[in-house]
Amino acid sequence: MNDSFQQNSQEDKGQDKSALVEKIQQLGTSSVPQPADSNIHVLSIIGQVEGHMQLPPQNKTTKYEHLIPQLIAIEQNPKIEGLVVLLNTVGGDVEAGLAISEMIASLSKPTVSIVLGGGHSIGVPIAVAADHSYVVETATMTIHPIRLNGLVIGVPQTFEYMDKMQDRVINFVTRHSNITEDKFKELMFAKGNLTRDIGTNVVGDKAVEYGIIDAVGGVKEAMEKLNEMIEQNKPEEDQVVQ
Repeated sequence: MNDSFQQNSQEDKGQDKSALVEKIQQLGTSSVPQPADSNIHVLSIIGQVEGHMQLPPQNKTTKYEHLIPQLIAIEQNPKIEGLVVLLNTVGGDVEAGLAISEMIASLSKPTVSIVLGGGHSIGVPIAVAADHSYVVETATMTIHPIRLNGLVIGVPQTFEYMDKMQDRVINFVTRHSNITEDKFKELMFAKGNLTRDIGTNVVGDKAVEYGIIDAVGGVKEAMEKLNEMIEQNKPEEDQVVQ
């Protein structure tokens, strides 16, 4: 009996140790601080947005099949009253990025996005999908035409498909931000701004000036805005009287 108990105890300790090692390997720390009973969910979109094709293991990726269930859970969970989307992405799969953008835009709960290091390529629609968007002063957003990797069949239908997909991106961004279609296309097809390529690299306050992002700010400003929106979203009888 004692031998069996000791064996189970050793196995439990071994599992705890294994879990601790995995946390350190994955997160660089033995524990992750969690907000107590927070009414706000934080969704991080880091690295490259991985879609239908699996990227090499050395790539830092955000898998869209992981984000979709989270967004459904956020919508269904009555305890969650708002969403913060943190972006530091180089872009990625266009269809996956648009799917994430549409889901964020269709949430009934208040949403705020913050572009930190960068919100490039398909990161632009994701950033503007929130009800209110922020960009820090040092962050950049690269706007360029859609590109395809790998084997491309050189037939008119391929280019027609790319053109329609590009229109989907342009329409989404212009519908969910203050930039005009003409200005967005001008930035997208600009020559000389990117080395050996076309497009524009927009930094911090310029993204606000062009109307892509709503304001320059970081976590403090975003949280203040989100809490304000959450309060406004409550029924009148539940709102706190100032």
